[in-house]
Amino acid sequence: MTSLLLTGCISVSTPAEAPTAPPQFVTSTLPPTKALVLPSTVTPQTPLATVVTGTPATKVPTAPANCKVQAVLMEDVTIPDDTRLTAGETFTKTWRFKNSGTCHWTDYTINFLTGDRMGAPDSAPIPDTVAGSTVDISLDLTAPSADGAYSGYFTLKDAEGESINIGTEKTFWLKIIVGNGTVFPASTPGGNSGSGGTSGNATGSTASCNFSQNAGYVSQIESLINAERKKNGLPALTVNSLLTNAAQAHSADMACNSLLSHSGSDGSYVSTRIVAAGYSPSYSEEIIYAGGGPQVAFDWWMNDKLHRDAILNTKSTEMGIGYAYLDSSTYGGYFTVDFASP
Repeated sequence: MTSLLLTGCISVSTPAEAPTAPPQFVTSTLPPTKALVLPSTVTPQTPLATVVTGTPATKVPTAPANCKVQAVLMEDVTIPDDTRLTAGETFTKTWRFKNSGTCHWTDYTINFLTGDRMGAPDSAPIPDTVAGSTVDISLDLTAPSADGAYSGYFTLKDAEGESINIGTEKTFWLKIIVGNGTVFPASTPGGNSGSGGTSGNATGSTASCNFSQNAGYVSQIESLINAERKKNGLPALTVNSLLTNAAQAHSADMACNSLLSHSGSDGSYVSTRIVAAGYSPSYSEEIIYAGGGPQVAFDWWMNDKLHRDAILNTKSTEMGIGYAYLDSSTYGGYFTVDFASP
């Protein structure tokens, strides 16, 4: 390899069965050269009118030369993940983004990528947004007519039609439950425990994948996180075996499917994976990273406010850490840290 790709992201979630508030920061990562694996059947819908809201600047100034295009998905303003709707119900989904780069957004669009369309148009304009400001982007949609779990994936594109980075990622999603449908299935915990460079055989969607684990890497992440919490006057987090199973399963899933995402290859999300592992959280949160060792991963997290806040979150009392390495994957090694409180 001639270069090393470093990347990571964060997700905040409430329990899967009964979400009570939208997550603070929600991201998904799906490498642009990899095919998405969706948890539900793509269902064509008749597009409705698109509603786009926000407060654009009256005049977008000229962007500086060699400016950086970057976005952060701040929150789901409406319809958080696994919101339950009735069949055929119309609803408005609103995401709040921040233009975190130095380029001003002019003639940018929201674009349907794949999954369940739910009436979404192929693309729709978003308000011009100056660097450093936020914008609400909304779509008028319709829930499918059959009970079940549905997900649609979207991107933001610049005036030239190029997908822009959302944190370290390219895509974001909408997930709903219709009628008596159940939440997206969780990944099956996989991999054998061991030390050093032991190998594991993943189960479920990664059944044919032989990845490597590294207990030393996991231990180092644990020490770094708890040392940082101690420096900030916070209690150490207890390592919970159920959270560890969920985190390890997700790291294996990412390695074996060459994805960097809080959404598993089967469409699972952090809260559903933790519950499936047997843990009943009152609060849960996840950070992930790929492309480097423990110290590099930790430094990256601590230099990003969202990830630093997750590590120093006073709501969390326990954690589980997973690591999986597969040389043939896009990013090599994948870390997952699941924080939670019972």
